[in-house]
Amino acid sequence: MIDIPDELIATQYAYNGAAGRAFIAALPELAGRFLEEWGLRPDGPCMYGVCALVLPVVREADGVPAALKLQPVDEETAGEPVALRAWGAAGAGAVELLDHDPGTGALLLERLDEGRPLSGVADVRGAVGVLGGVLARLTAVPAPEGLRTLGGAVERMLAAAPGTVARLADAADRRLLADCAAAVREVAGEPGDRLLHWDLHYDNVLAGRADAGRAGEWVALDPKPLAGDPGFELFPALVNLFDADEVVWRFDALTEELGLERDRGRARAWTLGRVLQNTVWAVEEGEGEGRIAPDHAEIARRLLGR
Repeated sequence: MIDIPDELIATQYAYNGAAGRAFIAALPELAGRFLEEWGLRPDGPCMYGVCALVLPVVREADGVPAALKLQPVDEETAGEPVALRAWGAAGAGAVELLDHDPGTGALLLERLDEGRPLSGVADVRGAVGVLGGVLARLTAVPAPEGLRTLGGAVERMLAAAPGTVARLADAADRRLLADCAAAVREVAGEPGDRLLHWDLHYDNVLAGRADAGRAGEWVALDPKPLAGDPGFELFPALVNLFDADEVVWRFDALTEELGLERDRGRARAWTLGRVLQNTVWAVEEGEGEGRIAPDHAEIARRLLGR
């Protein structure tokens, strides 16, 4: 038996409807299946994210701690094992994939120190530097074939931009989002081919474990991978642990760490693209009361020099 957190149930019901209810209903049997098939025993209370349940486990054959991740298979999660294998082969600093079941999307992952996320580091500027270093290693890897692409995402967001702008309640927001769309149009023809994480914020970087030989390392997990330009990776580090006065400093530090400082204009355009993308999604879902999220709007204004 497993205890499914109420928050995960609520998220799945709210965002995935009937599919989410079916996923929640299947979780106990799914967990039991892979505990048996992969020779695992539970090793502590379960954890969860927006869409996944994670069970700390130990492999009975060798006593190695691991994490069993159960999540729906969709456009975002289908690329996770592909990306983890590519990063693993390159030694790029992502969590190690130990096993994977394509039919259900179940993943057996290296166990990290869940009690030590990068978000817990008191020196936020130091954490920005760590995250930039992790991103630099990840984005140095070419994207494998078959992943979703930034080019496809750009087509969708630009197609939706005029309607989204028109639905914003505030004239200043309308002007700002139109400027974000204009910036994206300038770089849309070269969407890039690097392997992107897409969601590397400070809670998606955990300390490695000494018993896995990763003492002192910071390790990326939970990617939503796509092929694209590294400049599209910066936004989560700006909006997570948000501080308006630090936006420009963080942007400059990250572009330097990723080797993008000579073409900050492209990195700025792709970061404005994340503001556009998030606003399109929010308006389509009826969220945000017809406004750009305040911290997102502030990031856009700061990067545009306003």
